[in-house]
Amino acid sequence: MVDYNAIIRFNNVSFSYSGQKVILDNASFSVRKNSIVTIIGQNGAGKSTIFKLILGKLKPQSGKINLESAVTIGISEQMIPTNKLNLDIVTYFKTAVKNPQPGIEANIVKILKTVNLDIPLTKKACELSGGQKVRLLLAYALFSDPDVLLLDEPTNNLDQAGIEHLTSFLMNYKKTCIVISHDADFLNSFTDGVLNLDNNIHKVEQFVGNYYNVLQEISAKLERDNLLNSRVLKSIKDRYEKINKLGGKSVQMSQLARRMRKDIEEDKGEIVELRQEDKTISDFTIPCQEFVGYVIKIKKPIVTELTKNTRLLIKGQNGVGKSTLLKSILAGDSADINPKIRIGYYSQDFTELNFNHTAYESLYEVAVVKRDQDIYATASRFLLHASMLKNKIETLSDGQKGLLCYARFTLQQPGILILDEPTNHINFRHIPIIAKTVNNYAGPMIFVSHLSDFVAQIKNISELELE
Repeated sequence: MVDYNAIIRFNNVSFSYSGQKVILDNASFSVRKNSIVTIIGQNGAGKSTIFKLILGKLKPQSGKINLESAVTIGISEQMIPTNKLNLDIVTYFKTAVKNPQPGIEANIVKILKTVNLDIPLTKKACELSGGQKVRLLLAYALFSDPDVLLLDEPTNNLDQAGIEHLTSFLMNYKKTCIVISHDADFLNSFTDGVLNLDNNIHKVEQFVGNYYNVLQEISAKLERDNLLNSRVLKSIKDRYEKINKLGGKSVQMSQLARRMRKDIEEDKGEIVELRQEDKTISDFTIPCQEFVGYVIKIKKPIVTELTKNTRLLIKGQNGVGKSTLLKSILAGDSADINPKIRIGYYSQDFTELNFNHTAYESLYEVAVVKRDQDIYATASRFLLHASMLKNKIETLSDGQKGLLCYARFTLQQPGILILDEPTNHINFRHIPIIAKTVNNYAGPMIFVSHLSDFVAQIKNISELELE
């Protein structure tokens, strides 16, 4: 049945990368005008790919994508493109419109106020904090007043005040918005419906309702489908056993056996193609490097030495310089790190990874013990299967890049962890496991995190508040 109020429609759309990695297989769904919809799915299922298909950056191999006539689309991406990082704020916004008009500065100030961002217009995009960049990306997407707003992980790097402001903004947003996020509480505040993308069956299931209710509905449907399949499979098995007993004892029995085989083939068609629950990584350990002597002596803004089992949480609002301090510590400007110590670093934008390397090369280069079986086994524990290891890191989803970083830690056996928003891009189902692992890590740790649930699970924390 056609939804005539739909602003976006996918009709039997199929798409795959290089004809190998299937994302969509005859998928159909629609997005109603002026609704706020969430896309969910496992890491690597293709959520960001759907955005690229909507924008026309990718074309389906079959099927059709219909957009309402003359519809305009704005996207708030996860990161500012590298070719725009050195632009000042005014020049950056000029790239958002075809013909920038005189007096554009006043419009920029107005849109920055909408996203609660107060920065000089002469500042360069690269000089902003992670949280400020997120707000800038949203402002950029809104600048042309699009009919459809696409948000890709919009809460990454935002402090609590930023998340609350964004939530309030979306609750009052009057146009169409499609959101990709792993932040369950955030999504539940405003979602009208959910598009569930499954990388097992490559379909998109459409649900109406708030986020938590939809999750319960998905779980209940999976349970019903599993029960139906179990009944059909048991019936098929029982009839096969009867066929074997009938054998070829008579013409009548042979005819009966043929009819039963035909019925079995028809019943096989009743088996429901199951979506798979998001797989969750299993418990893991980050071994700590064995060493003698000091690990790290911080010189500024405080003077202290971190030893085993100590954790330093750097706090402060977006823009006060938390990430800058971590980079200064890594560079040796604000701290003296023992040169024999291996550093496990998780950055907001994965700058510690070489995107031109394959995932295998990235793991191999940091592994203390360079055995293929260990590398493949470790990657598998983080849902990075053997075929993925041959791919360049740039082709992985951001969620997969995040899990790759934790796989690197387990092979690297670092003597210190320096973590800048270590839950960024991570599926919320994995976060409790990662928090448990980080809490059990034996070495010292310096970290920045705005996720209170994550921080609450880490013990023995000292805090450094930046102002």
